[in-house]
Amino acid sequence: MKALIPVAGIGTRLRPHTHTQPKSLIPVAGKPILAHIVDSLIAVGINEFVFIIGYLGDKIEQYISTNYPNIHSFFVVQTDGKGTGHAIWLAHDLLKDNEPVFIVFGDTIVQADLNAIASSEVSLLGVKRVDDPREFGVAEIDETGLITKLVEKPTIPKSNQALVGIYKICETKQLKHALNYNIEHSIVTRGEYQLTDALMRMIDNGIKMHAFNVDGWFDCGKKDILLETNAILLKGDDYIRAHSKDFENTIIIDPVYIGKGSKISNSIIGPNVSIGDSVIVDYSIIRNSIIGPHSHLENANLNSSIIGNDASLKGISLSLNLGDSTEINIG
Repeated sequence: MKALIPVAGIGTRLRPHTHTQPKSLIPVAGKPILAHIVDSLIAVGINEFVFIIGYLGDKIEQYISTNYPNIHSFFVVQTDGKGTGHAIWLAHDLLKDNEPVFIVFGDTIVQADLNAIASSEVSLLGVKRVDDPREFGVAEIDETGLITKLVEKPTIPKSNQALVGIYKICETKQLKHALNYNIEHSIVTRGEYQLTDALMRMIDNGIKMHAFNVDGWFDCGKKDILLETNAILLKGDDYIRAHSKDFENTIIIDPVYIGKGSKISNSIIGPNVSIGDSVIVDYSIIRNSIIGPHSHLENANLNSSIIGNDASLKGISLSLNLGDSTEINIG
């Protein structure tokens, strides 16, 4: 079984960080969003991956090739933002008709029983109840869990069960036919070819799809959600926590992740802080923040901040959203 991961989005809501790196490579709880997704799929036995890349796609290809040399990786380029349906359609030559496919959006971290999903003999779509479903694909579900209707970003939703961006599709041949039909007949929603519309066409043609509820869903497209995701994942069992004894004159307030080669001194770090590799921090207080690798912070007082890679920050006390390769000096 292959996993198909669309990662071609520009990530406008996370600017300035996405000016210089793809959204899926922004770190959270010690590793990029994309690594959380790939690691979870490898854990259930998936070894073939198709990545639909676009904006800054060369960085994604380099990251995967460097960090996952043992998986079989394929890269398909989406040059125009024509929607998720178009992205999946571009990879149709790599999908076998009789082979199920796992589809996971590259900006979404989901907590669910992936082993049960992977072994399912029926198609499954991940859902979670939301307060305002108008900005999501929405599933209408009967009392048995069977999906009766799918609508992309409905103006007047008839359900509050949002599609969370993870799908196990058993009828791959019918999926390809549905995507191809919608593209040939220019069936679009909000100007784009939507995966939701193709799945609804499959349902109309008699394919049965069931919903499964996810335990946690983190749509990492905004600063606040990214920081919230970082805090929640740091409380999990899979992360190596930092300890005060490993750093000079420093207090660590759990949970905190500190990457390899980082030097922290004379500082208070935590709670809910993720620091990348080779970071230097001195005389600083950092809370509820993500610090990218190779950054240098001195005399900084940060709360609810995201600092990009290779950034230099000296003498400031604000809530920031600072992009890569930025240098700020306030004295």
